Amino acid sequence: MSGQAAPVRSDLARRLRSGETSALPITALLVVIWIVFQALNGAFLSSDNLVNLTQQSAAAGVVALGVVLTLHLGQIDLSVGAVSGLAAAIVAVGSVTWGWPLALTLLAAVAAGLLVGLLYGVVHTRLGVPTFVFTLAGLLVVGGLQLRVLGDAGSVNLPFESWLVRFCQTAFIPPLASWLIVTAVVLVFALARLRDRARRLGAELAAPSLASVLGRVAALAAVLAGAVAYLGTDRGVGAVFALFVALVALTDLALRRTRWGRFVRAVGGDAEAARRAGVPVRPVLLAVFAACSTLAALGGVLAAGRLAAANQASGAVDVTLTAVAAAVIGGTSMYGGRGSAWSALLGILVIQSISTGLTLLNQDQSVRYVVTGLVLAVAVVVDALQRRAREA
Repeated sequence: MSGQAAPVRSDLARRLRSGETSALPITALLVVIWIVFQALNGAFLSSDNLVNLTQQSAAAGVVALGVVLTLHLGQIDLSVGAVSGLAAAIVAVGSVTWGWPLALTLLAAVAAGLLVGLLYGVVHTRLGVPTFVFTLAGLLVVGGLQLRVLGDAGSVNLPFESWLVRFCQTAFIPPLASWLIVTAVVLVFALARLRDRARRLGAELAAPSLASVLGRVAALAAVLAGAVAYLGTDRGVGAVFALFVALVALTDLALRRTRWGRFVRAVGGDAEAARRAGVPVRPVLLAVFAACSTLAALGGVLAAGRLAAANQASGAVDVTLTAVAAAVIGGTSMYGGRGSAWSALLGILVIQSISTGLTLLNQDQSVRYVVTGLVLAVAVVVDALQRRAREA
């Protein structure tokens, strides 16, 4: 028995070192963080606190999802915070000051993000300017546009009866709908895993055992059912958090199951080799930068709805730092070509858990920065070690 377990342990260790199972250590870290904060403050794992935690994670998580895409290319967008702030300003000023329909201002805000991303893509693909440089310049330019849109008032409040505010603050998925969604997700996951296994066996390739597949399905079902049941003892699953998770799932599907996703990974792994293999590198870069800025703008809209306001502090540098940190902590490699859309979810939950836990312990902002910075440093070191292991 021990002889059979040894190869399994050896294979698991190899996969952990190379980053093939990057979600496992991050999930373990999240569990440890929750246990520590629960031991220090018994209210941390209360259903009320966890509902608040998930609600507060959604807007920044959407921004982090865009950063995950650019990191897949081995690139970075330092202006995502400013883009989210500009989008928040457009929604607030457009609907309150200018009297536009809220739906129109939302479309205008997202379109502004899309245009910024397309401009970045054109500059990078046509001129070859490093993304670090022109997105830093974009941070300043877009930040200036945000101040111009806000005007002299500097702050605009959204009415609480606005559907955007209600969606981001008080809208929750009904219990029956939550359980139907969980059932559908588990069934789709099971069918996809079984189909992949059958295709690999049909091609005479190595495939996971049926017990392993069923074990993963059971684990997913247990996690989702437990989360829905526990959050349901309070207010349930927030609609804004459900939207964030849905975006993560769709992005993961696009990265793993579409030709575009394979192109993104190929360009991130080696752009020149991808070009020689016939991958349309320029359109891929353009699409990823456009998607990143669009998601940043959507995150800004959700943040404005969550706070029921937009001001000069919306989209501050802290938003960019949080988004980048969440993507890296969640397991996306800074060297490109590796990672998962679920990195945004895991990473933002880690960061928000640290922030919420320290708030419950009456610690100030400085402590949160220090702890988050240390976690980020560890994640970067692990990423570098995994890269060396893969090269070896």
